Amino acid sequence: VRPVESGGGLVQAGGSLRLSCADSSSTFDGYGVAWFRQAPGKEREAVACFSSRDHSTYYADSVKGRFTVASDNANNTVYLHMNRLKPEDTANYYCAVVPVPRIWRCSERFTTDPFRAFGQGTQVTVSP
Repeated sequence: VRPVESGGGLVQAGGSLRLSCADSSSTFDGYGVAWFRQAPGKEREAVACFSSRDHSTYYADSVKGRFTVASDNANNTVYLHMNRLKPEDTANYYCAVVPVPRIWRCSERFTTDPFRAFGQGTQVTVSP
């Protein structure tokens, strides 16, 4: 699977966006999917994780309670629903995948797995 991201844009603080991580020809079965973001001059931040094995999720503290990952198997898409957006959420968001064993659960250690991104990301800008 070699997904690409879409759905970014400009939104006011408090608003919502839905990002998509999609592959037109392959499913995410057997993969872990992670969302990362990077703002200019800042380090990459791991935002969220989704396991296709058990549908477990994990969220960074900075987005917990506001962001939700959901999968749409029929459309080979993993979404990142972002609510109550803040100016500090402004960044380039990208998804990445890694093949995972039959039993694999998202946890705070998911960033140690060799996730690989294929797209250029999608820009999210939140105005005050």
